[in-house]
Amino acid sequence: MNLRLRTILAAAAATMLAVVVLGSAVDVLVARHLRHELDRSLRTRAVGVAQLAASAPALLTTPGALDAPAGGTQALVEVIDSKHRIVARSLSLGGRVLPGSLAQGAITGDTARYRTVRFGGDVLRVYAAPLATVSGGGAVLVAASTADLSNTISTLHGLTIIAALLAAGVGAGAAALLMRGALQPLTRLDRAAGEIGRTGDSSRRLPDPHGADEVGRLAATLNAMLDSLERARESERRFLADASHELRTPLTALRGNVGHLARYGATPALVADLEADAERLARLADDLLTLSREEAAAPPGEDVRLDELARDAGADRVELEAVTVTGDRAALERSVANLVENARRHGRGEVTITVRVDGERALLDVEDEGAGVPLRDRERVFERFYGDGSGLGLAIVRATAERHGGRAYADEARFTIELLRKASELDGHAAGQELEKGRP
Repeated sequence: MNLRLRTILAAAAATMLAVVVLGSAVDVLVARHLRHELDRSLRTRAVGVAQLAASAPALLTTPGALDAPAGGTQALVEVIDSKHRIVARSLSLGGRVLPGSLAQGAITGDTARYRTVRFGGDVLRVYAAPLATVSGGGAVLVAASTADLSNTISTLHGLTIIAALLAAGVGAGAAALLMRGALQPLTRLDRAAGEIGRTGDSSRRLPDPHGADEVGRLAATLNAMLDSLERARESERRFLADASHELRTPLTALRGNVGHLARYGATPALVADLEADAERLARLADDLLTLSREEAAAPPGEDVRLDELARDAGADRVELEAVTVTGDRAALERSVANLVENARRHGRGEVTITVRVDGERALLDVEDEGAGVPLRDRERVFERFYGDGSGLGLAIVRATAERHGGRAYADEARFTIELLRKASELDGHAAGQELEKGRP
């Protein structure tokens, strides 16, 4: 079942269940009230007969004296003396006689009680009450049929079922209308997404539902994802174009030198050119492979002493603080070597490596004595194929830093790799600070 049908069925079932529960509660309350009212009317009628027996016993045998309705239902009345003989009875009984056993407790135990008995083809509610000894003792039985009460309760049950079915229909209709309006934007998004998938045109965007609800946020998120995909595709296209351009130059030179070699033979200068071209191609291929692996590699999990790694990087001067990071030693060594090589190629004077701690961060700086990178180029220097050489060294540095959850940036003549310190080292540092605070 699709979402719309499931929602409609859920709304119908929930509405029906709510109405059934409410109707059942009403049925119970109404049935209890009706039974209470019937018992009260029987008791009132019995009290009236007992008073009549005490004040004017001769009237009990007057035809019709005991015939009166009890709670809207014709009452059946019998007056029995202490020897279980019928003294008087209502005309409504006709030829029937109420069971004498119903009066046993009222005569012998002098207690009133209610009973529900089957009488012929009917169900009676009977109230048996003792008569005062001044009246000679005995008991009065007042009974009434429960048929009207049962019919009323059955009618309520039927109305509850009908109301539940109608409410379920109304709930399903309301849910259908609501889902129709709610799913229309999703249908348009689905259609637009299918069209984008069919054409492969990442420049297209999903329609804006013009709402701040979940559908609107979903459309905004998907469009942001398409923006990222388009940027990634454009970056890939630029990368391929730049790589093709960078490869074309040494390949062209290599083909020319090979042709010259075929025509005129080898000379020391020609062999040197061939070796230089081959070296440049190999370095470019290695850098391309390294960058590709770095961007697709898993998060690192090795403990690396950043100060020890910096000490072996071949800088002219080092200023080190001991700090451990969770990283990939080989990748970090390559990144530091790239920064040192970049400083020697483009900078001036001595190259200094500094490893320092700043709260939760570990920072490795590579700095030379040159003028540094102009402000407008400090972001571009980390782009692929920017500058001479393979143009990938700083791009590899940034990719490595980002894979480690950090970043790489330039500030004049200083290039910095910023990483997070190892978690256990941070915990130990925090514990040490707390201990220092507790000392007098």
